[in-house]
Amino acid sequence: MRHQNHSKRLARKPYQSRLMVKNMVTSVLLYERIRTTKKRAQVIKGVVDHVITIGKDKQKDRAIRRINQYVFDQNACRKVMEVLAKRYESRTSGFSRVVPVGTRGGDGALLADLILIDAAVPLETEEKKVAAVSSKKALSKKVPAKPL
Repeated sequence: MRHQNHSKRLARKPYQSRLMVKNMVTSVLLYERIRTTKKRAQVIKGVVDHVITIGKDKQKDRAIRRINQYVFDQNACRKVMEVLAKRYESRTSGFSRVVPVGTRGGDGALLADLILIDAAVPLETEEKKVAAVSSKKALSKKVPAKPL
């Protein structure tokens, strides 16, 4: 029986879930933003915040060993220790946020962006969307054919 087991299963076997979370945490730390399903983003948000908190530890050797349990790539560990720990010195929690995006076209799954707070990655703005729409309209105009 599953009494008081509150972790999300993510519709996978436990070892597959752990590997998927590890992959996604590595991606978030390297690229500072990923787009995934809302449920996955909610699970990963807590792990990302925990890893950044570990990176702020004063004993660097211990912090590196603990971070490597959550990520695959050494560059992600290095980025947490050198960049993200300094960026979030004054912040105690809430290093990431889940921003709902919409639904996926194929199966209608709810999508969300998992973004690190104060990230250098720009968000999609209305200007970009307007530019994309205007370029589509320009392409859709028919060019009259030359008579033979």
